[in-house]
Amino acid sequence: MKYGMLLVLALTVLVGCEPTQPTGQTLSGEPLTESQRLNQWLDREFVAYLDFSPLSKTRRGDKSDYDKLDDPSDAAADVRLAWRRSSVASLKAEFDRAALDAEAKRSYDLWVLMLDRAEAALAYRRYEYVFGRNGPHTGLPNALINYHKVDSASDMQAYIARLKASADYFDAYLQRAKLAAAAGIRAPYFDYDVAVSQIQRVTQGAPFTVEGTSALWADITAKVDALVLAESITALEADALKADAKTAILGAMAPAYDRIQAWLEADRDNVSDTATGVWALPDGEAFYTYRLQRMTTLPLTAEAIHQTGLEEVARIQAEMNEIQASVGFEGSLQDFFTHLRTSDEFYFENTDQGREGYLQLARDFIKGIEAKQPDYFGILPKGPLEVRRVEAFREQAGGAAHYMRGTKDGSRPGVFYAHLADMRAMSIFRLENLAYHEGLPGHHLQISIQQALDGLPRFRTYHGYTAYSEGWGLYSEFLGKEMGFYQDPYRDFGRLTGEIWRAIRLVVDTGIHAKGWTEAEAIDYALTNSPRPEPTVRSEVRRYFNMPAQATAYKVGMLEIQRIRAKAEGALKDRFDIRDFHDQILGSGPLPMPVLERKIDDWIAASL
Repeated sequence: MKYGMLLVLALTVLVGCEPTQPTGQTLSGEPLTESQRLNQWLDREFVAYLDFSPLSKTRRGDKSDYDKLDDPSDAAADVRLAWRRSSVASLKAEFDRAALDAEAKRSYDLWVLMLDRAEAALAYRRYEYVFGRNGPHTGLPNALINYHKVDSASDMQAYIARLKASADYFDAYLQRAKLAAAAGIRAPYFDYDVAVSQIQRVTQGAPFTVEGTSALWADITAKVDALVLAESITALEADALKADAKTAILGAMAPAYDRIQAWLEADRDNVSDTATGVWALPDGEAFYTYRLQRMTTLPLTAEAIHQTGLEEVARIQAEMNEIQASVGFEGSLQDFFTHLRTSDEFYFENTDQGREGYLQLARDFIKGIEAKQPDYFGILPKGPLEVRRVEAFREQAGGAAHYMRGTKDGSRPGVFYAHLADMRAMSIFRLENLAYHEGLPGHHLQISIQQALDGLPRFRTYHGYTAYSEGWGLYSEFLGKEMGFYQDPYRDFGRLTGEIWRAIRLVVDTGIHAKGWTEAEAIDYALTNSPRPEPTVRSEVRRYFNMPAQATAYKVGMLEIQRIRAKAEGALKDRFDIRDFHDQILGSGPLPMPVLERKIDDWIAASL
């Protein structure tokens, strides 16, 4: 589709969005304040914004455009940017910022910031490693399996329409990868190898191959069969839906996967077997500076972050030495690390029973902390939380655990996912702090609260900032200790293991991308300074090559939240209330670190 046609369609969507109530008045008929009027306007803009991403709407539980996929093309990206520019121009023309209340001013500023970030990203459009970690080749089947809910025959028909559309979707991403390669921007060698392996796992089994059943086909048949059980369709209609799905997979999706795999295998010859940081890319230094500022939301240099990491590693190791002494282990800290890596007592067996034991222990930790949350939070999450193993087609030995948000209404739970392909990469002593980070009081609490916030424009309940969300996750690991957990010294050591790993990330990420560290140097530093198992270390280091600067956001965000809290405690003294503080941190949704600090400064002043 031509750029001009796309732009016309985008503007038509914007103009066609109707407000949920008459413009200029509340539901009760009273005149709107300037802040209320802004919130209405931003909600209408957000509806138009979401129309650019049908998959985002599906993740939110919205079934509109249920039969469509996103458009990953450059032309579509240009249209989105043009729309943002037009939207911000309208914002500035229609609203007097000075007449807004404090929260509405934040909304105004954040809407402008989204444009600023999109403008800054334009120069680095080619720098994303398309088929790297969490690429579209696994992202699409993951979205269909986990987010595309089927309650009717029409929902299944929409699923099939998406299967048919997958060819254009994948081809657009493939074109982006080819353009990046032509510009001298290629992923590290291991991304090629992993992507090929993942594609082979996605396409292993029926209907792609003769033997076995693919995860996608298992999902399709389960959802269709559920419609039959619910008497929504007949067995004959079910057979027709399955036949259509099979035709779509074999006619559209499978050939697209073949094209991606063929290109990856051919282009692999152009990639060195030695990974390099982004310093080796065209304008790599400027790109890394951009990434650091985007991830941390702060004007920090690579050198400053590197030094902070070194200092934090030294501080945390001093605490580790104290725990090592308390359990009576003799030898160096590195000897203790080796003991933790190699002793069977710290790992579940590499069996299905062992994996279920790991998942159940995580659930037990979350249940324990849930009972104490009211002592530390006034606002509490309402959505359900589940703990699951990552699906086989995207699972990686030693891969990082992660959280996927549920829906606001709780119809789809939030999920704490763990990679359990290799149980020797998943230590028991680290699980408690991992459960607090991904579950409660970490990502699930923060995101569930964010999605349910009233009185904010909808875009603020959806968007986030890595330093805020991951900083909160790491802060939550420490908060678990304040709440009286980590009673076992080895698990408290596991908490420090989690924190030192985030400090190591500051050193290793900047080492790779600003100081020219090799993969081997990064792995060696991480193994020397933490007890993480070698498969986990290798997987994590490759993640840092793949996602420059993202790993720095965790520790930077935690340190900022702790610094802001210390400021509030020092100013308020006996008036400081931890519940009120946490509600202030979480009660406006995700914020860039400078905006968060200004909010807490205002709260301190009001409290005094």
